[in-house]
This record gives sequence, structure tokens and C-alpha cells, in this order.
Amino acid sequence: MATGTVRFWAAAKEAAGVAEETFDAETLGELVTKITRNDALARVLPRCSFLVDGNPAGTRDPHTVELPEGATVEVLPPFAGG
Repeated sequence: MATGTVRFWAAAKEAAGVAEETFDAETLGELVTKITRNDALARVLPRCSFLVDGNPAGTRDPHTVELPEGATVEVLPPFAGG
């Protein structure tokens, strides 16, 4: 089980009620399952993209995206503008 930091931005930060928190999870899918226990965040996450140590998770199945020890996961909702 890896431990690391998840950082929330914009609407995800507002829904989470914090800018960041620590996590223990083996995969991005496991992390998403844990943080969607927050109903407000569960409504925002389907529109979000994720970076793991600066690398986009893209459209891969989040349960196949392994999280290394000490990882930083960024939760990025869509931003207005271009």
C-alpha cells in the first residue's frame, strides 16, 4: 500500500473542503473509491482529470494506474477558458 498526497484544485478543492490530504492506496482507482465517500466530491470527480507525479492518467482504467510510494495525485476539474 502506497502513501502519498492528493491535491484538490478549484471545484474539487471546494467539494473536498481541503486543498490536500494524505492517502494510502495501491491504485488510482482505489484512491478514487476512498475519496468519493464524500458526496460533494463524488459529484465533481467524474468531470476531473488526474495527474500522478505530473503524469496524466488519461483514459486508462484507474484501477490499472499504480501509485508509487510518496506519490502526489492532482485532482483537476475542467477549467474555464482555453
